[in-house]
Amino acid sequence: ELKENLVAVKSIKLGQVWRQDVTGQDHLVTKVYSEVFTQYAVLRPAEVNAPDAPGVKVKVAKSAEGVTLPGFSFTQEGAF
Repeated sequence: ELKENLVAVKSIKLGQVWRQDVTGQDHLVTKVYSEVFTQYAVLRPAEVNAPDAPGVKVKVAKSAEGVTLPGFSFTQEGAF
């Protein structure tokens, strides 16, 4: 049985690093915004050439433990 390893955080912040579960690629949170009652995060690949890469918009999932980004696992706080 494959259980998703979801680590909830208190809030999604700029500069956090999240690893995409499918690819194992690290992504940086570059923008967080809300539309009506839904919060979104925009992530970019964390490589050096990443500023040219298109951002990925992810709907923030809320739970009793906090918030998570479906399809991504929290790895670390950024250095911003």
